[in-house]
Amino acid sequence: MEEIVILEKVYGDRSGFMKLDRRLKALLGELEVTWKLSATVKNWVKVSLSGEDEEVSANLIREEFGEVPYTLRALMEGETYRGRFIDLGKVGYGAYVDIGIFRPAPKDALIPLYYLKSLFGDFPVRELIKRFGWVDNLPVEVEVKSVEFGAREIEVAFSEEYLKRLKGWLEDGHDKLFITGTITENVENALIKTGHGRDVRRIEELGLMETLVVLKKGTQAPGIIKEIGPHLKGAMIGAVKFQSGR
Repeated sequence: MEEIVILEKVYGDRSGFMKLDRRLKALLGELEVTWKLSATVKNWVKVSLSGEDEEVSANLIREEFGEVPYTLRALMEGETYRGRFIDLGKVGYGAYVDIGIFRPAPKDALIPLYYLKSLFGDFPVRELIKRFGWVDNLPVEVEVKSVEFGAREIEVAFSEEYLKRLKGWLEDGHDKLFITGTITENVENALIKTGHGRDVRRIEELGLMETLVVLKKGTQAPGIIKEIGPHLKGAMIGAVKFQSGR
């Protein structure tokens, strides 16, 4: 049996399992393989494969979804990794990112406060979280700056690509919503049910259960959240409000 922990999480309303199952059926096609999906440490998804084509299937899945680093020793300084924000606002000395380190014990990577200040100015972490609309489980891409194996500490910075996206989100003149904990199809349905589909410029799937909604100019994020929130039980919603001259 082949087992892979992929770079996707299922949590919130757990609709992601059904969506992932559909995606695997499309990806693996007629291969001789069966699979089982389960949530492992901190909601990362494990795919267990069995059958004649399990090895080929495992390689296809790694290529499509990526695989978590799993062990601290696997991390390389200077390399870029995908992860999810976790426990946002619980500490004042930075922001934590879960990049999928399970052994020798589960460990999150820290984006330190001094680095955030160097990018954005002398603001408290919680103010930055609110300004950027960050919510737990929002996908983020980071570069490993240092790993202290003895203390099991991981320090990271945003990748250049993520910084470009972040700047674009802040400066393009549109309010935005980051929604985690439900699949994009449920977000679309909530917008249609509330009549707010017309207020959306575009919708981007950031991950299996993470969605970016870009609103049309003049549409205010707080009003949309109030309307669609009751239709998205278990989801978290963060808002980016555009302010001219910021």
